[in-house]
Amino acid sequence: MGGQRLAIGLMSGTSMDGVDVAAIETDGRSVSQFGPTLFRPYCEAEQATIRAALAVAPSVGHRADRPEALAAAERVVTEAHADAVRTFLEANGLTAADVAVIGFHGQTVFHAPARRITVQLGDGLALARAIGAPVVYDFRAADVAAGGEGAPLVPIYHAGLVAGSTLARPVAVLNIGGVANLTFVGAGDGASDLLAFDCGPGNALLDDWCLRRTGRPVDADGRLAAAGRVDERIVADLMAHPFFALAAPKSLDRNAFSAAAVEGLTTEDGAATLTAFTAAAVAAGIAALPETPKTLVVAGGGAHNPTMLEMIAERSGVAVMPASAVGWSTDFLEAQAFAHLAVRSLEGLPLSFPGTTGVKAPMRGGVLARA
Repeated sequence: MGGQRLAIGLMSGTSMDGVDVAAIETDGRSVSQFGPTLFRPYCEAEQATIRAALAVAPSVGHRADRPEALAAAERVVTEAHADAVRTFLEANGLTAADVAVIGFHGQTVFHAPARRITVQLGDGLALARAIGAPVVYDFRAADVAAGGEGAPLVPIYHAGLVAGSTLARPVAVLNIGGVANLTFVGAGDGASDLLAFDCGPGNALLDDWCLRRTGRPVDADGRLAAAGRVDERIVADLMAHPFFALAAPKSLDRNAFSAAAVEGLTTEDGAATLTAFTAAAVAAGIAALPETPKTLVVAGGGAHNPTMLEMIAERSGVAVMPASAVGWSTDFLEAQAFAHLAVRSLEGLPLSFPGTTGVKAPMRGGVLARA
């Protein structure tokens, strides 16, 4: 068994805005220290290449298939992550020898667990060689191959954070990225007290809507939604989607829903309605938990949207607070989680559980690449 070690986690989420880098000291069970962080944005050309891969990815027959659009995006993703890590190391006076392992999530371009397929672009061996440090990557494939949803994987990190906090349980942790996912941490300390699932769209629809209507892929501070009026009929129609009737654990592809439902609305009303849809999905997820959580801790890009947080609190009836209010990272929590998961992978500890992905038994995961 290894002790606490310095690990770096890398995350490129469904918002496709760039690479999050975060260091923590962890033994894969607890976190002794939060380290520095860095965000390396994608340039427009990089984003365009990744978006082109998103359009092609659903047609692949096997997760290892790399038609040219996916191969090009994989090169872009790997090179951007290598650049981000080099910049991070230099900025913090670190060398590759100081790093026990790098957790490399890669870029999800297609996720269809019912077909036993999940595609994360990123060449772990190329990254290991570029940096000169061990890399754990391909975190989701083993779970999906064993019949799990392959997502979410962050809950075991959430559980470690809650265990080290003074929060009264039960606690729910909500990550609002492109997709929103919930983790329920019950009274016990084991994985058996964990329940986690994707609860619906996070920022994906709202970002797509804002990009199309304003040229900016974000509703900054929720201002557009705050100025609009929610069309509750559209929200109700969207909530009638069969996904919401599925039992947890369950997971979503980023493009499982479309902003087309609000096409006839003004920019502000569309933003308000899509924000309300995310909030309604979160509220439905909370209603399905074993107990009502005492607190809902929110991380991810949505934690910066006060309009979204207000709608979630109103529709769920649960006290909502951003992760920063409890001393956790709002923006880099997922990157930290993949540092934690990389160490768990090295230690032979499970990454996913029946209550988090629906896999039949606790499942190890990740592939180790050495320079």
